Amino acid sequence: MFWRGVIGYLPANLVQAFVGLGAIVTFTRLLTPEQYGDYALGFSLMTLTHTLLFTWNEAAMARFWAGEEIKGNVRHHLATLYRLWLLLLGALPAAAVVVFLWPMKPDIRLAVLAGLAAILPRTLAKLAQERRRAAGEVRGAVALDIGQTLGGFLLGAAFAWAGLGGSAPLFGGGLAAALCVAFVLPREWGKAAGGRYEADRARRYAAYGAPVALSLVLALVLSTTDRFLIAGFLDQASVGVYHSGYSLANRTLDVAFIWLGAAGGPALIMALERGGAPALKAAAREQAAFMVLVTLPAAAGLALVASPLSELLVGPALRDGAARVTPWVAASAFLSGVTTYYFAQAFTLARRTRLLLAAMAIPALANVALNLVLIPRMGLTGAMAATVISYGLGLAASLALGRGPLALPIPWRALGEAAFATAAMALAVSRLPAPGGVLELGLKAGVGALVYGAVVFALDAGGLRSRGGAAVRMLRARAAA
Repeated sequence: MFWRGVIGYLPANLVQAFVGLGAIVTFTRLLTPEQYGDYALGFSLMTLTHTLLFTWNEAAMARFWAGEEIKGNVRHHLATLYRLWLLLLGALPAAAVVVFLWPMKPDIRLAVLAGLAAILPRTLAKLAQERRRAAGEVRGAVALDIGQTLGGFLLGAAFAWAGLGGSAPLFGGGLAAALCVAFVLPREWGKAAGGRYEADRARRYAAYGAPVALSLVLALVLSTTDRFLIAGFLDQASVGVYHSGYSLANRTLDVAFIWLGAAGGPALIMALERGGAPALKAAAREQAAFMVLVTLPAAAGLALVASPLSELLVGPALRDGAARVTPWVAASAFLSGVTTYYFAQAFTLARRTRLLLAAMAIPALANVALNLVLIPRMGLTGAMAATVISYGLGLAASLALGRGPLALPIPWRALGEAAFATAAMALAVSRLPAPGGVLELGLKAGVGALVYGAVVFALDAGGLRSRGGAAVRMLRARAAA
């Protein structure tokens, strides 16, 4: 199931990569640094609200689908989740009233309200997407993902060009999600026909999902609090600089981790439900090896090409600062990704989500404290240092608390092979000239990929040679079909 997902979700993640970079190119040029800062703040508050209110319900959709499908109870599963979703909607008007009453600049208020409006269609689309992923309906999940991602980008760019400022990307994303929901919702709700809301089931889902949501809120505190503290200690333009560099590195790596997580998460659940702990650990070791071999060189590569990449993608007003931020965020994004999409899975698989909450509390609180201390003294450099240290603490906390009967294995051999190949890549790239722009980016990226690929192939790291042949055969079969 994992490798089928890896192949099947690849188109969606190629679109994610294109849009992630295209959004930086587009919005750092169509928006001023202040407007880009408004967008960063509006997006952060939208994500925080969505996570706090709705994510526990979405998490229950993903985690319990396989077991309920085996038992033949999916209609009750869906009916309960959708009833809970309707109840949760009542909090959005209250949040909008708070925004109206809270003293803030008009442009920031408009961006925040645009984000709140986008939550309703986004969470419905997320429920449908999680259901499809859990059921192994790869094509349906991919189509929904591409529609939201590409449509949101195009509509957001059009709104930005029309002069809506920092709220434009948020309006675009919300409208794209609404259009996608209009196509998929009748079929999704039809699957719940004949099902009934069950209070005991709802309480069980809440007991599982609430710690997941709170842990994700803490993750957002970890990843977004620095913007608000930068705005408080420095200014909105500094927020725009920081967010542009953060997006350049984090978004690029996040695409890879989301791709692997979309394929890996449902596969681990299915392995556990059908084969127990031994099947789970065998599947997890295979996934972790592949994850490290893909993402470790990606993080190092981003740091090595930060300057020419920023010169190519980021607007003139933000590119110098973005180049300085990118290497720091690349390191933190790698630490965050392996924690979230691999080691933290132990808590959800074992349904010990309160431990997940504890594991996230440690880096989140550390991040706030470090930012309060370092930003006034070191400016943006302090925020970047705080981010890397905090994510390192998060990885250590997940490893320590995740020990138990479902502790996920560490692929030491693959990690060593990936580190060796990455070091060889970094050494080769560091010897290359730096003419700047597209030429430097192409030269360093090309040489780095060749060196890394050659070393990995020579070592047969993670058994990728044999798995690569199987993947090629799968692609040929799909093309023939």
